[in-house]
Amino acid sequence: MKPIKKPVIAGNWKMYKTIAEARDLAGAVVEGFPGVREATIILIPPFTAIQEVRRTVSGTEIAVGAQDVFWEARGAFTGEISPLQLREAGCDFVVIGHSERRQYFGETDETVRQKTLAALDHELIPIVCIGETLEERENGQTLDRIRNQLEKSLFILDESGFTRVVLAYEPIWAIGTGRNATPEQAEEVHYFIRGLIASRYGKTVADYAIILYGGSVKPDNALSLAREKDVDGFLVGGASLEAESFLGIAREALRAVRD
Repeated sequence: MKPIKKPVIAGNWKMYKTIAEARDLAGAVVEGFPGVREATIILIPPFTAIQEVRRTVSGTEIAVGAQDVFWEARGAFTGEISPLQLREAGCDFVVIGHSERRQYFGETDETVRQKTLAALDHELIPIVCIGETLEERENGQTLDRIRNQLEKSLFILDESGFTRVVLAYEPIWAIGTGRNATPEQAEEVHYFIRGLIASRYGKTVADYAIILYGGSVKPDNALSLAREKDVDGFLVGGASLEAESFLGIAREALRAVRD
């Protein structure tokens, strides 16, 4: 029997929200948090707002994350931010390898590997994103692409390292498009990922691994996705920019666990 896990609901605010707007949004999530406290809630604002969001959620169990990280702790790397700086700012988590980073900024499986190692070295929990393009899905290459990404970026970790990583499956064709994978499509990939983890690290590690789904998640599709046995929560984009829709997704994920 697989363990019953708390749903993980992470809100990636991307390049939205000023510091004042981030404070207001985080405050609204704090206000609604008692209704979803059985879930793990993570807010991932832009770098400029991390400290303000951390102050706003102080005293709650809400975690704070960052949207990217560099693989060195310090150095002459203009425009980058280090894991040391993120820890000091109050981060618990960091997103690595998001499809937008891969598409627009040259992120590769190798840089994902380097960043993941750096995050773990500084006690940040990486949320590592993997997923296929529309062309790869239409050509039947989805599972091969997923396997390749994992083998090149994460399966170099030993068991101790891997168990501190959260995975997020994001079909690239479903991010910000209004399209989303059907529950069956999401489950197929999540089940495949869990099987790869079992082959590499064993069934116990696979059972406890957290695999999130990301890609146009909203309150009205969250329940059906969360009911799939290998979906452990969500990495939410646009719907995390309003407190009520973000909290609504968390409520639906909890409903799936309780049903």
